[in-house]
Amino acid sequence: MSERTDVVVVGARCAGSAASIALASRSRSVIALDVATFPSDTLSTHLFFPNHWAEVAALGALDRVMALDPPLHPIAGIATARTEVLGPYTDYEGFAFGSCVRRPGLDMALIETAREAGAEVRERTRVTGLLRDGTGRVTGVEWTDHDGRTGTIEAQLVIGADGRRSTVGRLVGTTEHHQWPNGRMMAYAYYRDPRTELRDRAMQWRQDDELVTVFPCDGGQSVVLLMPPTSRAQEFRERSVEAYEKTVASIEQLRERLVGCERESNVRCSFEHPSYFRHSTGPGWALAGDAGHFKDPVTAQGIRDALRFGRLLGERVAPVLDHPVQLASALQAWEHDRDQQCLPMYQWANGLGLPDHVSPIEHAAYAWFAAQPGGPSEVLDVFSRKRNADEVFTPSRLARWIAIALRDPTTSRGGVARTLRRDIGREVARRKELALFERRRTASARNRATSL
Repeated sequence: MSERTDVVVVGARCAGSAASIALASRSRSVIALDVATFPSDTLSTHLFFPNHWAEVAALGALDRVMALDPPLHPIAGIATARTEVLGPYTDYEGFAFGSCVRRPGLDMALIETAREAGAEVRERTRVTGLLRDGTGRVTGVEWTDHDGRTGTIEAQLVIGADGRRSTVGRLVGTTEHHQWPNGRMMAYAYYRDPRTELRDRAMQWRQDDELVTVFPCDGGQSVVLLMPPTSRAQEFRERSVEAYEKTVASIEQLRERLVGCERESNVRCSFEHPSYFRHSTGPGWALAGDAGHFKDPVTAQGIRDALRFGRLLGERVAPVLDHPVQLASALQAWEHDRDQQCLPMYQWANGLGLPDHVSPIEHAAYAWFAAQPGGPSEVLDVFSRKRNADEVFTPSRLARWIAIALRDPTTSRGGVARTLRRDIGREVARRKELALFERRRTASARNRATSL
């Protein structure tokens, strides 16, 4: 079977559906292929901030997602054993609440929106190869479906939206020009959650080197996500349920939050999920969502970026698909824009994902934000991408937090000094990476082109 379309999208979840919606709504023919049958689950934190809702609305999927009846979170908080920073979100494009939407319903809502826009979404279909012309330009895909049928689809553009282990990325030979190893693993489960008085908020707690969260979600449940240091990975590999329940029991605030709740699912774990930027465009191809860029899940930004940059990719290329030179320029501009928008959050997430104990300076910062009018909302603004982290965690505020920590009779001056030396070293490295990002990406692209 041989077919032709304007764009083939490989992967139909968040990034793939977003690109398909943007393209189809601009009168481009789109065939999206996915190995899954929908609705189906996938490994995901699936926490929403207000900026997530703005992207869902921009795609025209708001009514469908709201119909899943997810609990809305106008409040969110981060806390230690000493201090709780709890407050409301600032409005983001008309949305002042977060939520948590389980992936089977969310992905199905996006796929239905894509189909309504005119995209053809085929399930249980795997891409097995790429078509190329005499110059090496990608011109389509080879596929096989669940029933053993095979075929080819020619297209002006192939978009790989097929996740961290992208088939399209592997077939085009893309490489990572930046990578950061994860310092924390993930383990999560769903609980039946009758605590109606607490289902309007998402919470994160830190104790020693542990980081744990509770996100109320649709279906009367909450997802309880643990992010232990990777040093505990073997423990979770060997006895995941025992290790999970031991951690829940060891953190007082989490234990109290789950009074009256009951675990209803298995424990799901992810041990290896390094952050990266990959070369994401080339002749006739592009990588969207996690296929092209992935950041530490501690900040729960993956769905938002998949929706946003899948949509922006479709919007940017739709007018120029028939003009190869203009298409190449549009793809390069899209990748550059994505990288520039995502780099600050990538760096901040890498820092938050380190398996650190709560430092004396962090304790002081938590207490300061909790006491300031609007302080909690400032922190939440970083998660909502209304402000960059360096606009909230400023040098002048750091000096204030150091002074507070030094006045704390329970804190040793040596501990403050060690934390400060560590954090200064990390900040120097972060700024160096920021300054050299474009140069390293260009050099890596040149080396990759030479090796192909």
